[in-house]
Amino acid sequence: MSADMRKPVLVVGLGRFGGSVARRLASMGTEVMGVDCDPELVQDHAEHLTKVVEADCTDPAVLRQLGAGDFATAVVGIGTDVEASVLTVLALADMGITNIWAKASNANHARILERIGATHVVFPEERMGERVAHLLNERLLDFIAFDDEFAIARLSAPEPIIGLPLVTSACRKKYNVTVVGVKRAGEAFIHAVPDTIIFPDDELVVSGKIKDIERFSAI
Repeated sequence: MSADMRKPVLVVGLGRFGGSVARRLASMGTEVMGVDCDPELVQDHAEHLTKVVEADCTDPAVLRQLGAGDFATAVVGIGTDVEASVLTVLALADMGITNIWAKASNANHARILERIGATHVVFPEERMGERVAHLLNERLLDFIAFDDEFAIARLSAPEPIIGLPLVTSACRKKYNVTVVGVKRAGEAFIHAVPDTIIFPDDELVVSGKIKDIERFSAI
């Protein structure tokens, strides 16, 4: 999808989470309107987003004045102030926005957000904690987990499969992981095929269940 085809996104709350989402979307070519009640955060993001407004979005009248109803997607990055988070999500849902991403601080907060209209609830601090824990494993270089215990990871090639083609090491059969690709120093990423031979110092991109990836990285 080209940048000019991306639909604008409303981001409410420009703290660590909301601000990161807003800037990343903007860097990808998406039009982003950021809103926060903190004038310093508004100033910090003024040069990076399409439009930044200082306002209290717990007030439905303010949201209507900002044209929030014109957005198909909204991100609510308010996490610590549960009341403000709930009121904002409720107001956006009442305006007919059907794709609302909201940050939650705990499970109870998440349940409330889901019941009042949030279509996606995220726990950024919890997910980051899990990711750091996995990355403390010296072989795991990067790690992305999904809700169904499935993950994609980048890791150093385990010693037992070095020097062997993937068809011989049979990673899927023996370890229940799929080697998606291989990255070698100074070379471009290559998609793995059965004849791909694993060299020392190769980095692998693998997919599978979290427990299987952890076991594979430790062999």
